[in-house]
Amino acid sequence: MPDPETSANDVRWRLDDLHDSPTDVKESLEEADEAAEAFAEQYQGRISELSPVALATALEELEAIQDRLGRAYAYAHLHWSTDTNDGERGALLQSVREAYNRTNQKLLFVEVEWADVEEAHASEILEHEAVADYRHYLETEYLQKEHVLSEPEEKVLSEKSITGTQAWTRYFDETLGATRYELEGEELTQEEILSKLYEPDRELRRNAALSFTEGLTENQRTLTFVFNTLLADKASTDRLRNYDHWLESRNLSNEVDDETVQALIESVTGRYDLVARFYELKRRLLDLDELYDYDRYAPVGEADTTYEWGEARSMVLDAYGDFHPDMQDVARRFFEENWIDATMAEGKRSGAFSHGTVPSAHPYVLLNYTGKPRDVQTLAHELGHGVHQFLSREQTIFHHGTPLTTAEMASVFGEMLVFQRLMRQEDDPQNRLAMLVSKIDDTLATVFRQMAMNRFEDRIHTERREDGELQPERFAEHWMETQEAMFEDSVTLGDHYRHWWSYIPHFLHTPGYVYAYAFGELLVLALYARYQEAGDAFAEQYVDLLRAGGSDWPHELVGQLGVDLEDEQFWEKGLAQIEDLIAEAEALADPKTDDNASVGADVRV
Repeated sequence: MPDPETSANDVRWRLDDLHDSPTDVKESLEEADEAAEAFAEQYQGRISELSPVALATALEELEAIQDRLGRAYAYAHLHWSTDTNDGERGALLQSVREAYNRTNQKLLFVEVEWADVEEAHASEILEHEAVADYRHYLETEYLQKEHVLSEPEEKVLSEKSITGTQAWTRYFDETLGATRYELEGEELTQEEILSKLYEPDRELRRNAALSFTEGLTENQRTLTFVFNTLLADKASTDRLRNYDHWLESRNLSNEVDDETVQALIESVTGRYDLVARFYELKRRLLDLDELYDYDRYAPVGEADTTYEWGEARSMVLDAYGDFHPDMQDVARRFFEENWIDATMAEGKRSGAFSHGTVPSAHPYVLLNYTGKPRDVQTLAHELGHGVHQFLSREQTIFHHGTPLTTAEMASVFGEMLVFQRLMRQEDDPQNRLAMLVSKIDDTLATVFRQMAMNRFEDRIHTERREDGELQPERFAEHWMETQEAMFEDSVTLGDHYRHWWSYIPHFLHTPGYVYAYAFGELLVLALYARYQEAGDAFAEQYVDLLRAGGSDWPHELVGQLGVDLEDEQFWEKGLAQIEDLIAEAEALADPKTDDNASVGADVRV
């Protein structure tokens, strides 16, 4: 376990801003259900005939119902996330999911009937000022027209999802949440065992990797079955909804066309040479003859630094404040008003997230804080999400969230602010090199590793649809081949690594999610370059962008900051900046001249 001084043992969130108790949740759900029945009685069968003003009124009423439902769901989900082993919390989450689903079935008619409106009439409504607060929601929903089923069919799909996808993903989470990995006489959680891969002791890293693999192997039959079941479920849903390929629904949800995503995939996979180049540098810096998978995140230079929770808090708040006071003020509230749960705890969900809840409340951040330098970056990342979600509360519930393509923008930008501030404060070339290498580690994981995982997803979805269930060895083959393609022989992947496809939750919770990380990272590189050019004027525009939430198309929103997502060379420009970072690290690692000694004084990304 981490040192008590650094593990944020007392940092637990309070959920009473959402609800006071599970009993309160139940009462709120009952009230929401009654409101949904009244809403349906008034509007069902009439959506196509409503005037723009009447439609806006109806959507305002619908928003209030959805806000109440969202509060209840957020409470149950967050309550369960901090102790997935607690049966009562699991039961509450399941009961809330069922009630949430039943009530939403009474409201499905809105989207079904809107999709059935004649195109000319829909255009007239969208152009009317009365629906300005709902326009983008309506236009994105209308784009789903050919994929929306009849109301009875939609209700059946909604009803069965409770015992289908939602049940299986919960089972996956609870299975891995309960698994323990033995290392040096201790029983460690997934979060604890994976943190050992960042330790300076190579033997410890290797043993941690083998122990983690052993735990995955013990769960192999269960995890393989869960994967196959959810792959089949998605294939069935896509077929019913008439999607052309497994990624189409995700692209539509992300408000980005297939061509843009394909261009991103081809651009990133076409520069796998950058991965090999960096890991060759890292092998030399670590003075190793061969770099293994468990060496990838090994620290360079001072590696035993830990940060108390108060230090991490100051680092992030100071970096945010340097950029814009509003960012700092919002982020500070997360600490002062108990919106963060950061302690390591038995049964707690692994990883980290920021849950945006609903506009009438505020976001919550979950971390598993161990005091490592990367945990500071994780805090900056999740608070980036949190600030974005808080500022976008000015929007309606339909525009409060963002598509995944821009959802990672604020989080990665937050990381960048902290990294750049730390670099400015550090004068020692070796320390700067260690920090830069760590940053490149994260950047490659965000861009290239996520894209390699996208290639893995593409394979398993395609094979499941064409050939039926995959055996564990087939999952392993696809995993190893797509991972090896990325490393280009720069990293040796041990046989144990064949099992590591099976613990990644995004594959199951949100199929197709992972390319959004690469999208967001390359977008942030472009945004940060604009910030360096424009200074404070950019900061004001950026905060306005966060306030806009998902109220317009991503390319329109970021276009206001001088970034053109539709430029065919956009991805190449971001990749070139990653290459510059690697060149900076190479220069710091092997200074040839007096001039090179000062390289990196102002890292341009």
